[in-house]
Order: sequence, then structure tokens, then C-alpha cells
Amino acid sequence: MRNGHGNSGEVLEEMLEPVSRSFGPETARALADLRVGKRMQARVDKLAEKCGEGKLTPSERAEYEEYVQASTMIGILQAKARKALAKAKAA
Repeated sequence: MRNGHGNSGEVLEEMLEPVSRSFGPETARALADLRVGKRMQARVDKLAEKCGEGKLTPSERAEYEEYVQASTMIGILQAKARKALAKAKAA
């Protein structure tokens, strides 16, 4: 489902555009400020380290890939939220 896009991040960004247009200021601020908890971040860091060493089990690899996919989606939404906030501030 590439349709001429360079990578899946671009596809995801385009697919999330309609969602980002519905952000009100409160939602945009909450999303822009969203951070994972310490426990989850520690788990992601551990999996990232094991991945870099080539030591992930198949189940750990699947778990790590889920974190990466979720983080990509959240990052795109956060960027769109920041853009909406900046646009609202400039208006």
C-alpha cells in the first residue's frame, strides 16, 4: 500500500491527517505532552539494547516491533498536535 510514497511513515502520516484535523487545543496539548511511563521506557530500552546485540527472542522481537510501530504513530500524532497548537497560537 505504498502508492508512490517513500516509506510506511509517510503512508501513516497521510492516513492520520484526518484524525489530526479534529484536534481541539486541549487534546492537542495533552497529546503533545504525552510520555510513556518509566517502567515501559525501561522495557523498551532493554529490548532496544538486546536488538542492537542481536539477542532478541522471537517473542521479544514481536514485542519490540509493536513498541516501534506505536511510537511511530504517536510521534506523528504529536508532531501534528504541535503544528495545530502553533497554528492556533499564530491566529
